[in-house]
Amino acid sequence: MILTLLVCGLALIVLVLVGLFVFGLRRRLIQRSGGTFDCSLRWDAPEKGDTSGKGWGYGVARYNGDRVEWFRVFSYAPRPRRVLERSAIEVVDRRAPDGEEELALLSDAIVLGCLHRGTRLELAMSEDALTGFLAWLEAAPPGQRVNVA
Repeated sequence: MILTLLVCGLALIVLVLVGLFVFGLRRRLIQRSGGTFDCSLRWDAPEKGDTSGKGWGYGVARYNGDRVEWFRVFSYAPRPRRVLERSAIEVVDRRAPDGEEELALLSDAIVLGCLHRGTRLELAMSEDALTGFLAWLEAAPPGQRVNVA
């Protein structure tokens, strides 16, 4: 009986360690190509005034040509959860987190309200990441329309 419990306990510890290793390996592979930044995302964001903090997902965003790929941090999925195309992003506002959002987001985050193909979304990132993101948006090839507020 004790031997069975010991083997089950060791198997559980090994499974947890393998899970953590795969988790870290995934993040390393996402960041390998460079151009990544920490970014929280709220898809189908409510209109202004809702600062409940609900709906935010913590993730890592990666620039990939004319797209930003967003990966959930707490996931094993090898593919991005959301893909935002530069030509379809329209920035509508910028604000500081308020209310319960301050607890749901990183401490230095700035919330950027956007429209992507008619869907309202919000991105929360650091000031440095925001500067890079807006520069990336404005660096669209000639002929593409970019709407930055």
